[in-house]
Amino acid sequence: MSTHLKEKEEKIQQLLEHLAEESAKGTLIIVEGKNDVETLRTLGIEGKIITAKTGGKTLLDVLSELEESNVTEVILLLDFDRRGREWTKRVQQHLEKQRIKANIKFWLELLALAGDEVKDVEGLASYVETLKRKTSNS
Repeated sequence: MSTHLKEKEEKIQQLLEHLAEESAKGTLIIVEGKNDVETLRTLGIEGKIITAKTGGKTLLDVLSELEESNVTEVILLLDFDRRGREWTKRVQQHLEKQRIKANIKFWLELLALAGDEVKDVEGLASYVETLKRKTSNS
């Protein structure tokens, strides 16, 4: 059991390090809200992050914001619940129509690793802390 948790913790840490590297290279990250941004900052992600669902923003607002910034690729990191999954698919489709690559690799891997236990990006930091605590006590 604890080796399984340790492997899960290590995989999530590697994924977050890779996400931090991509972000540092200038790849834009899209999350749902301000708390998601704060969580990613806590986890060491320093680059540009756009919120898709704050301040009365619509999907159209976010897409036009991206179009104006001339990006060719963004990382989608929306929530892992049912609505987050639906949003991810919708945003991905709209971005591809604009010829912007929607990278959902990080989202898919986090969903596979923690999707049963974490419903949103905001919960990632406390989940990682819980895993660290459980694996260091064993």
